[in-house]
Amino acid sequence: MQIKVLVVDDSRFYRNRLREIFADDPDIQLIGTAENGREAIEKVAELKPDVVTMDIEMPVMDGIAAVREIMKTRPVPILMFSSMTAEGAHATLEALDAGAADFMLKRLEDMAHSQHEFAREIREKIRALARRPLHAARAPLHKDDFAPRLHEPREPARQAPRSVPSGKVSLADYKLVAIGASTGGPSALQQIISSLPKGFPVPVLVIQHMPAAFTGPFARRLDAMSQVEVKEAEDGDALLAGKVFIAPGGKQMLVEDHSGRGVIRIRESGENEQYRPSVDVGFRSIADAYGKNVLAIVLTGMGADGREGARLLKKGGSSVWAQDEQSCVVYGMPQAVVAAGLADRVFPLSEIAHRLASGA
Repeated sequence: MQIKVLVVDDSRFYRNRLREIFADDPDIQLIGTAENGREAIEKVAELKPDVVTMDIEMPVMDGIAAVREIMKTRPVPILMFSSMTAEGAHATLEALDAGAADFMLKRLEDMAHSQHEFAREIREKIRALARRPLHAARAPLHKDDFAPRLHEPREPARQAPRSVPSGKVSLADYKLVAIGASTGGPSALQQIISSLPKGFPVPVLVIQHMPAAFTGPFARRLDAMSQVEVKEAEDGDALLAGKVFIAPGGKQMLVEDHSGRGVIRIRESGENEQYRPSVDVGFRSIADAYGKNVLAIVLTGMGADGREGARLLKKGGSSVWAQDEQSCVVYGMPQAVVAAGLADRVFPLSEIAHRLASGA
């Protein structure tokens, strides 16, 4: 069965370009287009697409407002198109909070010249999102849920779901928590990081597939909604308990052991490194630096990045958790870890957040 796609963009060029890309794929059917957010809401109700591609800046109603309304009335996986600017990063994060499943950078040169790579990437994302329509279309988050509260006491951690065995995580056994994520990761990370209590006893490293212009705003956003300190990682940062370090987009984040102290190293990405930052690259360096004293967590995302790094961590005696299929936007990265027999535990997202918070 073909995947039905609705394209929403006020640019005729982009609408036509996407029409051409989808016309070359027998598995994808373009069932309609819209030129603004208001029209998009009407077309979603009328045409019932499997996936929607959505521009952010449009007349009449912008993409963020349209996402919020669509997620209330007829939830569907939405792929945002964003400009590679600071303003574009903030708007994209707002769209993800509103319920969008993923995003791509909107660059004229990619659509006009790097046609093969752009076409491959968007088709891959469309297929991945279409496989998980109900779970990709989650309820939107609200700003009030994440009001800044760095210096306010948190409420007690929520009780574990009855369907999952209760019990706390003993973080005393670990020197580091390392988290890898891709598609669906920003919202998943918000839920996890915002649940960590002040005084969390170990450092946290986050490797999220994200462009360079996005990781700084993302780190500041998480910092504002959390009791722990969150920052974009810089070369030479010392790994300190209760601090969360976000790998900078476009580069690689590694860890070195300096006389028993963990230090972050940031380097440029190699030509053959597909993901920038890469979970595998980060996990490998962590395995070398820490050995058995790591809790690695692989969250929602496309592909298999993190599997080989998790293999090395597991071989050294560290623990590996994977997010379960039901709570993933895209069950790719966690599935690769589970299929390889590397996951010690498989938890829904809410339980990962609960166990980390209550284990502190």
